[in-house]
Amino acid sequence: MVVAAQDAFSEALASGDIDEREVEYVIGTGYGRYRVTFGNAQVTEISCHGRGAVHMFPRTRTVVDMGGQDTKAIRVSPAGEIIDFCMNDKCAAGTGRFLGAASAALDIPLGELGPVALRAERPVRISTTCTVFAESEVLSWLGKGKKIEDILMGVHQSIASRSIGLLRRVGVEEEVTFTGGVARNTGMIETLNTGLGLKVNVSEDSHFMGALGAALFALDHIITSRAPAGRTEEATV
Repeated sequence: MVVAAQDAFSEALASGDIDEREVEYVIGTGYGRYRVTFGNAQVTEISCHGRGAVHMFPRTRTVVDMGGQDTKAIRVSPAGEIIDFCMNDKCAAGTGRFLGAASAALDIPLGELGPVALRAERPVRISTTCTVFAESEVLSWLGKGKKIEDILMGVHQSIASRSIGLLRRVGVEEEVTFTGGVARNTGMIETLNTGLGLKVNVSEDSHFMGALGAALFALDHIITSRAPAGRTEEATV
């Protein structure tokens, strides 16, 4: 993971045409944040996603961060500070890994799951609460003659239902912003919209929201370190 972090950093420098000597401060975030050995500090992904979401969508008050390992419901202040949060506590049934299991079972690329699910007419009900058994249940429905799109929509609805349950535990306050890798899934966006009865904020860069938040925390440090005592400056990313 240390090598992966260094490779990602090098790729970011190259894509931005930036010399490493120009980088003043680096913050590591996510589960691998302590593997960013060249970083200056570490900030949790919860704080970073909250901060990034409010920066991108200023009226955000609730964040649903859906990744490959877990789903988090986060309530934030107008400044992006964390007020409350909770995470899924039943295996990975409400996460991207659940979609991965369905992808493997049906031999459909992850990127096609959402569009296929949106063609559903009669979604099945997925009852398992554990990713380990997800593939078996998907194959079981397939064996009963159910359409692939109906099975996939059932998977999406199952994940959305668990995610909405988390959101209600912290309190759903508009606006709701969808972050994490699964935010690229059009089927999940629509399923959340239907379940919540509103339109979630989502951007083409929502899967980078944690990185954006980390960059903003790094910017805070730079501004504070440069400002005279008792005075701060405004800056933008």
